[in-house]
Amino acid sequence: MAGTMGHRLAELIAEYEVPGAALAYLHGGELHEFAAGVLNVDTGVPVTPDSIFQIGSVSKVWTATMLVQLAEQGALTLDTPVAELLPEFRVADPDVTKAVTVRHLLSHTSGIDGDLFLDTGRGDDCVEKYVQACADLAQNHPLGATQSYCNSGFVVAGRILEKLAGKCWDDVLHERIVEPLGLTHTWTLPEDVLRFRAAMGHMDGKPAPAWGLMRAMGPAGLICARPADVVAFARAHLEGGLLEDPQAMWEPQVDIPNPHTLGRQWGIGWILDEWDGQRIISHGGNTIGQHAMLWAVPGTGTIVCVTANGGHSGAFTHALATELFAELDGLTVPPTLAPPATPVEVDATRYAGVYERAGAHLTVSAGDGGLRLRMEATGALAALDEPQEFPLVPVDETTFVGRVPGDPAWISAVFYELADGSPYMHLGARATPKTS
Repeated sequence: MAGTMGHRLAELIAEYEVPGAALAYLHGGELHEFAAGVLNVDTGVPVTPDSIFQIGSVSKVWTATMLVQLAEQGALTLDTPVAELLPEFRVADPDVTKAVTVRHLLSHTSGIDGDLFLDTGRGDDCVEKYVQACADLAQNHPLGATQSYCNSGFVVAGRILEKLAGKCWDDVLHERIVEPLGLTHTWTLPEDVLRFRAAMGHMDGKPAPAWGLMRAMGPAGLICARPADVVAFARAHLEGGLLEDPQAMWEPQVDIPNPHTLGRQWGIGWILDEWDGQRIISHGGNTIGQHAMLWAVPGTGTIVCVTANGGHSGAFTHALATELFAELDGLTVPPTLAPPATPVEVDATRYAGVYERAGAHLTVSAGDGGLRLRMEATGALAALDEPQEFPLVPVDETTFVGRVPGDPAWISAVFYELADGSPYMHLGARATPKTS
């Protein structure tokens, strides 16, 4: 496979309209690296294995790892209330302010509205200012009641690291992970990244209107790295080097209501799944026109990281993983959920309505043709994301799939209720309450 992977990578990026991609994988103790395409369609600079891409939310596993390090060292426990570590911390619900713990943050079970993207400046105090701005954040769901992806919670987690270390998150990252592992191509600030061959994100085939997110989002998603460095980070989780007991991060914390998107459960930082009886730990990341995926198989020692800078990147990384893991470990990557061969008749009118959370306004309408979903981004990133509307096809009584126009990938939505009967839709790893 290693001999043909470079050629196959080039074929796949062409098929999925990805400008450029880099791949690194560890198998049998040997590292393999490949690259294809260009970093920027306007400059034509080729991608090399050492090119740096934004790994987005894969950064969350790094932030979680550092907090688990502190737990192992006795500075906190995962069940320590955030307010004990950050007395200034506030959200809109005073009971949540008092009770939310580090574990809630790292397992996406806090219920805090998670998609507050806020520019609080470029200074070393940007994360501190972001946490101050969380005082008005409402709840997506009651504390611990379900799982909903929470960027905001990971910025708060990053602030805990800053407070205990007395330095900014970027410096804590270098001190606790980058330097101990000897990573040479892992950075967080653009002035450092531009010293290397750096990828530009693309949207609709053109360079994105902005290179990166606001600095305050660092702990949730601003690490930039070459794939080999990301593989080295994951290798330390399998073989040791960062934690006394890395497997503690693989313990399931919550079932994901929609298991068809990322995996079945969330651990501490890691997404958890099982393929052909093998435990899989993983995480993905998306920024402005960039995408990354990291998978590790503890039972075989295989680790794969792939990065991409646009196009149908989610479908691309899934196709690559499907081929690669079949070849390397004989594992079947679960196919993306798609419409059933035989249409399913479902009375779905009860799901019609408006579902809303920070960053998203979702409208489900019912008509003769079934359900339709309209997705509208709100907040700071709305200008980068045009509203999308498409039919939802039933798979069973609660599960539906649809496709954004022009995108080959199916996305899944699960309608469900909390223990108190509150109706929710789980889409894109996020729980969104029905508001009308």
